Amino acid sequence: MRKLIALFIIISCVKVYAQGDMPMVWEAKLGHKIDYNGTGAEDRGYSYAASDKVITVFKNNDGSIIWTKPFSEVAPKLKKVDELIPFWESNTIFLFERKGGKDQIACIDMENGALLWNTEKYQNITEDVVIYIPEEESFAISLKEELVFIKAKTGEELWSTTKFSGVVGQYVYNSADRTMVMVNFEPRGLIAFFKGFKNQIARINMQNGEILWENVYIGRADRKVITKEFVYDLSVVSDKVFLRLNGMQVYDYNTGASLWSAAFDFTPDGVVPKPSGTVHKFGAYGAVAPPFIVGDDIYVLDMTNKKNQFVKKYDMNSGRLIWTSKEISGARVIPGMKVVGDKVALQIGGRVETQYYRTYKSGDQIVTEWGVAFPEVKPFGVQAFNTSDGSLAWESEKFKKGITNSISFDNYYIVCSGKALYSMDVNTGEEKYEVEVAKGGVGQASLIMAYKDDVVVVIGEKGVSTFSAVNGDLICSGKYKSSSLEDRVDDIVIMKTEKADIAAFDLNNCSYKEFKAKTGASTTLSLDGKYVYVYENKVVSKVKTR
Repeated sequence: MRKLIALFIIISCVKVYAQGDMPMVWEAKLGHKIDYNGTGAEDRGYSYAASDKVITVFKNNDGSIIWTKPFSEVAPKLKKVDELIPFWESNTIFLFERKGGKDQIACIDMENGALLWNTEKYQNITEDVVIYIPEEESFAISLKEELVFIKAKTGEELWSTTKFSGVVGQYVYNSADRTMVMVNFEPRGLIAFFKGFKNQIARINMQNGEILWENVYIGRADRKVITKEFVYDLSVVSDKVFLRLNGMQVYDYNTGASLWSAAFDFTPDGVVPKPSGTVHKFGAYGAVAPPFIVGDDIYVLDMTNKKNQFVKKYDMNSGRLIWTSKEISGARVIPGMKVVGDKVALQIGGRVETQYYRTYKSGDQIVTEWGVAFPEVKPFGVQAFNTSDGSLAWESEKFKKGITNSISFDNYYIVCSGKALYSMDVNTGEEKYEVEVAKGGVGQASLIMAYKDDVVVVIGEKGVSTFSAVNGDLICSGKYKSSSLEDRVDDIVIMKTEKADIAAFDLNNCSYKEFKAKTGASTTLSLDGKYVYVYENKVVSKVKTR
């Protein structure tokens, strides 16, 4: 009976679904252009849009204006606004007037537009060097030679220290004693900005800036150019500090002493070429798979040498090396590592993520673009090692011509070549099935993703399709026009064209709703996946994804 129901669902989903426009919730016409915008979460209740002269804050539920003011009224000391940076957690916005050594900064209350404070004390400040610490209701601002700590609402400088260089990255705050363990980093584009920069992990007293202890970490901490996600992870468990960055590094929480390390200094610089035009910011991410933890065991990729790599298995508690695999020769990137059963499956080569900010010429126009792309990196391959001793279990020659990426479920390991899906038996390397992604009718795959417990989502050149991870059968398909992945929340996938048209796909049946935006429009998917905010020229629209 269950098989008959499943068959009925599959037949139903493959039918062509009637597509339509995204239902309009509201449309708000502003009295000024939109050069800057920011979308607050639905529970926050408001968002903003601004030109270089006027800013408007509006309600998320109906688009009504909460307040609108010219910058000349909000911050009279600023003759013009060259940059605007929101800090959502503090409900504030920084306004900058750049004067080449005499920069003016004004901090305003986002909820009512009131001026909180302004200063010209801090120079060459960008969004990359300011972090808000909500636990202290204060900002940590990294300057060339010192770190300063100021109250968010007043601008009062609480303390400064020259003993911490670079920008405050991820941190773990202890409310009991108001101390914080934090990692520094040097943002891309600001290399050599900080004098005497060195990799630091430190514990600091947030009441006075005293460094309680510091140590050196291995690798290059970073955050993504556009989305600002950290590409490493910091946590404190009992009396140990765990830093996952190109492997794992463990420190004593009380003293900062290194307990053990299985980390390797790897940088993806040069792995993929930068896009054409004038590239202001660029980063490549996901070139090395993160450590994989199973119980008390941790599997780490050793990418110290770009020509020779290894998988290493360690005891998570002591850091004892259990085994080192056979050499993986010539891999430039290893984006995927999964432990499935008693095998460690590696995806060698394939798609890596790049984020960039560039300027280029298109016809007679100069185009400024923030972009995300997923270029392929050669060579390609799939290997599996035995978890017991690290010996090579099998190696597949099937993927020499290409790989997008690989995903795993409890009982399935799926690899996509771009043209086909392959279900691999991780014990033997044999193919359980091979399915052409062309069956989905959305062109070649650029990426695959997992959905629920046994559904493979294919992000195609012209839409989205889904396949059964169990047997490779096509489940649903939604054909759209040439587009790329913009965002995903749960069962909603947003595809976007070069002209800024967007389509919201429902992964349950691959039907989609479309919004035809003007070229250059900015779009933001709400955190709950229910709405898209569209900013274009002088108009803000809120539309439903379903």
